[in-house]
Amino acid sequence: MLPSQQGYDRAITIFSPDGRLYQVEYAIETVRRGAIAVGVKAKDGIILAVEEKPHKLQLSESSHKIFQIDEHIGFAAAGYIPDARSQADNARFFSQSNRIIYDEPVDVETVAKHLADQCQQYTQFGGARPFGVALIIAGVDSYGKSMYLTDPSGTYIAYDAISIGAGSEQANDYLEKNFKQDMSLEDAAALATACIYISSNQKDGTDHIKMSVIKTETKQFDKVTPEQIANYAKLGKQKFPIPSA
Repeated sequence: MLPSQQGYDRAITIFSPDGRLYQVEYAIETVRRGAIAVGVKAKDGIILAVEEKPHKLQLSESSHKIFQIDEHIGFAAAGYIPDARSQADNARFFSQSNRIIYDEPVDVETVAKHLADQCQQYTQFGGARPFGVALIIAGVDSYGKSMYLTDPSGTYIAYDAISIGAGSEQANDYLEKNFKQDMSLEDAAALATACIYISSNQKDGTDHIKMSVIKTETKQFDKVTPEQIANYAKLGKQKFPIPSA
């Protein structure tokens, strides 16, 4: 680190002379080092998929990187997962409070903005570090299907398809080339598995892939079974071949 930069990474509230918040950048780097998470919109729903590598003796039926927030909303996380669990608890409380106060399901963007505001607060006040996690928040509400990306800086942006975590640069390039607005849920799930294979060292099998879906028709967050994931992976290899290194 250059002499002019020394000391500016020790406090979250201090800008460096070149206008940077180093602690926020370190948190974003934590996200880049996390296992990949992918979100893809389809014409009839949204797919969330993540890479998880459980130990041999670990019970891995449920995902620890995909969280259900409400009946119609969930998110996938990359980075420091305990921070994601904390944000999931916060989002669930916020969503249920909205139901009690307004007697209606909360909008997806409202949840995304709430969590982004919480992240942004931790860039202004001392005594706490930024959240070391980025989230792909997806759901189906009265406005239709929506998907947002939040990061440790407090930014939230809407996407049709996005990946976060290790290897996300290559995966996002692949999404830009292969995503189509009228994709079916099956094709969206196949594309998501292909993105995970691109970033992962494991190019075969699906034990390391977890997936959930929110369908437009039902507005319900559901887990995808391992058998379905295996079928989607097979379809992905046919329709979305992985480019050679």
